[in-house]
Amino acid sequence: MLPRLEYIKQARIRLGITQRRLAGLTGVSTSMINQIESGRCKPSYETARRIFEILGSLEGRTSMKVGDICSRNLISVQKEQKLHSAIDIMRKNSISQIPVFDGSKVVGILTEDGLAKIMVEKDEKELRNVPAAEMMDPPPPIVDNSTPAKALIPLVRFAKCILVSEKGNVVGIMTITDTLKMVE
Repeated sequence: MLPRLEYIKQARIRLGITQRRLAGLTGVSTSMINQIESGRCKPSYETARRIFEILGSLEGRTSMKVGDICSRNLISVQKEQKLHSAIDIMRKNSISQIPVFDGSKVVGILTEDGLAKIMVEKDEKELRNVPAAEMMDPPPPIVDNSTPAKALIPLVRFAKCILVSEKGNVVGIMTITDTLKMVE
């Protein structure tokens, strides 16, 4: 099933291409594209399918990738770092979560929410010198930097953050705030 024909004009404008360019890419006349967009003509199923395929492929190429919008200044702690040190880093950098590494491997994450839950249960003085590894949550999802950012919005809303990798190395973090860059 194809999208509604009205979406052709919306997608074309969003992509910043002219009717002439779309016509050239799809093999139909500019006049036909104009008539389809104005509702004066209904294309055959094959023509409509071809138009939507071209628009879809152009959107895939032009859409922002997670590597374009993630924060590349990745602030992290090592698993043996003391909790008070990790909290201090989070406060100084105004961040609500911080990945925990074992060398170069992500092993977990410390979050404000997770730490607040622990602080309700335990005395903060006994927590000061506990290693981050003992208080961390499981690591967040890790995705390749070429993943379309728009596809990750539901995941980042659920997970609160996503780590971004490039050639197997974690190079950045995407939070809900980073998704707002897609609107700019």
